[in-house]
Amino acid sequence: MKDEFIALLRSTERQGIDNVIAYLEKVGFFEAPASVSKHLSEEGGLLAHSLNVYRMAKSLKPQLVALKAEVEEQLPDASIIIATLLHDICKANIYHKTMKWRKDEQNRWEQYDAYDVDYSRFPVGHGEKSVIMLLRLGLELTNDEILAIRWHMGAWNLPFQSFEDKCNISEAAQHPLTSLMQASDMLATHILEG
Repeated sequence: MKDEFIALLRSTERQGIDNVIAYLEKVGFFEAPASVSKHLSEEGGLLAHSLNVYRMAKSLKPQLVALKAEVEEQLPDASIIIATLLHDICKANIYHKTMKWRKDEQNRWEQYDAYDVDYSRFPVGHGEKSVIMLLRLGLELTNDEILAIRWHMGAWNLPFQSFEDKCNISEAAQHPLTSLMQASDMLATHILEG
């Protein structure tokens, strides 16, 4: 999976992509889980999730184009690769292995391997953090890619007290790459990985 992921990123020929790949190696992206206890909470889960989101987006694109041909030019392959594979890089260095307790089938306590999370190093929002990290690494991003990564969680990551964010997500959702990213992430998470 790692070789496929890296080959896809390099196929974009995007300025700064080698810095991103080196960073992902350094911080353990390829070994990290996708979540603490939900989808793909296992070693390599973040890599598997990212590829699942990419595959979902690639399978949905032809159907969108068939229904509305003019969106094709707004969904370039390189942008789909960048947005789907890198939307969760903010998770690369926040998980650590730990031991937790749970009740077994006989209602006895048992220890098990698990993950814990630490957001303290750079506590900004989920989508924002991935965008900021990519830009700091020197990756050249289009406006559509920034919107897709920033809003990939859709309303799940929306602070409802923020009038500005409510307006922003409404505008972002009108960009085909953002909508494709949101749908692909949710379908991968809840259907493929659920």
